[in-house]
Parts: sequence; C-alpha cells; structure tokens
Amino acid sequence: MTQDVTPFEALQKALSIAGGQSATARICNVSQTAVWKWLQSGKRLPAEHVLPMSAATGVPPHQLRPDIYPLSLMIEDPNYTEECNPLLIKQSVPVVCDPTAKAQRTDGAE
Repeated sequence: MTQDVTPFEALQKALSIAGGQSATARICNVSQTAVWKWLQSGKRLPAEHVLPMSAATGVPPHQLRPDIYPLSLMIEDPNYTEECNPLLIKQSVPVVCDPTAKAQRTDGAE
C-alpha cells in the first residue's frame, strides 16, 4: 500500500463522494463557506473532521491526513479497519462496524 493520492486530491474525492460542498459542510458541522475555503486555499482537511469524513465517504484517514494517520499506523494496528476507524477515539456512542447494524440504529447516531 502506498500513498497514491495527495491529501488535497483525497479531500476532493471525499467531497465528490459526499455530494459536494454543502453535503460535506453538513458532515463536518461547518458552513459551506468553510469547505470552500479549504478547497480554494489548498488546505488540508482540519484534523477534527478527518474521521467523520472518512466514515461518511469511505476515503481512508491516511489519505486525507497522512501526517496524523500515517499508513504505517494503519498497518501495524491489528484493530484498525478502514471501515471502522477505531483509532483510540473516545466517543459517547460506540463505533458500529457492521453496515447493516449501522442502518438499523435507532438512537439517532450516524
């Protein structure tokens, strides 16, 4: 596995999968203008938005922000899967790895 896309290309891919700037803004709980600024300035996706974007779009966190989620960490951690992203995140809602179970959740968590 190699880094075949730049973080900016990965962000563009994630935006495309999400459905555009407005949909991405909803995923990240920011304004559409903030997303536009990320794209216009060539900035990387802010760290706090990497895991929600990865979960929503399937773009791996190591492509979005290789400086925070290096590929070597993904390979060395036997508990890591790109689908679940359980990278020692403290959440009030447990991570659901089964897509069927995720679709059936009733607690309102995405």
